[in-house]
Amino acid sequence: MSASPVDPLLAELAELDASRMYGSDFLLTWQKSDDELRAVLAVSQALKRLRAADVSPRIFDSGLAVSLFRDNSTRTRFSFASAANLLGLAVHDLDEGKSQIAHGETVRETAVMISFLSEAIGIRDDMYLGAGHEYMVEVGESLSAAHAAGLLPRRPAIVNLQCDRDHPTQAMADLQHLANEFGGLEALRGKKIAMTWAYSPSYGKPLSVPQGVVGLMTRFGMDVSLAYPQGYNLIPEIEAQAGKLAADSGGSFTVGNSMDDAFADADIVYPKSWAPYHVMQQRTELLRAGDTDGLRSLEKSCLAENAAHRDWEATEAKMQTTRNGKALYMHCLPADISGVSCDQGEVAASVFDAQRDATYREAGYKPYIIAAMILLSKFRNPAAVLARLVSDARPRVTG
Repeated sequence: MSASPVDPLLAELAELDASRMYGSDFLLTWQKSDDELRAVLAVSQALKRLRAADVSPRIFDSGLAVSLFRDNSTRTRFSFASAANLLGLAVHDLDEGKSQIAHGETVRETAVMISFLSEAIGIRDDMYLGAGHEYMVEVGESLSAAHAAGLLPRRPAIVNLQCDRDHPTQAMADLQHLANEFGGLEALRGKKIAMTWAYSPSYGKPLSVPQGVVGLMTRFGMDVSLAYPQGYNLIPEIEAQAGKLAADSGGSFTVGNSMDDAFADADIVYPKSWAPYHVMQQRTELLRAGDTDGLRSLEKSCLAENAAHRDWEATEAKMQTTRNGKALYMHCLPADISGVSCDQGEVAASVFDAQRDATYREAGYKPYIIAAMILLSKFRNPAAVLARLVSDARPRVTG
């Protein structure tokens, strides 16, 4: 293809140093350099443009992508499957209940047994505070040891599909959405994003989405306003880290207890429910102990605590206080929509309906982000791989 829409992205990739991503996992955004994050966005955009141009982005003619979900999922599960298929990999979902894991198989053994012909492993493990990220690290160490011993000809890449600390595929999809909505990453400098808690009639939602957002958007000079009711804080170390990242990028990071203050003059709002840090600590202990009665009691008290903050809702009145009354609404989905999915929730139905298409565009970037993470880990020269796809111009749809 001449004058390919991918050409500017290939030129951008040539200027970035993403060499350390080769052979590595994608676990936490704050472990990656700015160049590496920009490379993920560039490759993601390139893959999206290739598919839109009916050019096949398949870079594998065989191989598995294994998914391991330790929590329920719709969007991320299908995004991982779509990403793997986009690149030419077959997907196998590992059901721990149907495997030898239920009979005491070790993490190391499981990791090796599923990896002989695998290129990527996607893991979601967000139920246990202080354990999800650590589990992924242990899987990665097991794969590296097996590869070094010659047991695995190729080491699969691990993609964090959500852990207790971060939700990098979601946060990166959010960043790509913002870059495209506002005209590029540089255009995000000085933009105010309100990452706020919002009321939900359920409890126990992970901290990883807000932590991922504040841990990433502070990297790009944005003014990040985190707001939650008293006692609903995130992991303290991650809040502190967000402040440092903001200072390094020339942006700002503030933490407050007013949704109204966070929404005021915001360019972007991201109202999302989560369980307080101290609740997630208690819940983890109860889950590990198998204390069903304790979990019921915790849920009851947490729902009562949530109910005291029903006014934390993205309403038309709050949206009118944002920049020109036209802030971009964001959500990882599914949102708790008042009068639709629940009696009262995170967002008024009219607010959500007005920006429904935008939230769907936001979600639509995730398969390409995941595919980009896999490609960058598996190929030493990603620009050359993409250039070959452009040159070959194999049609994705024939007939």
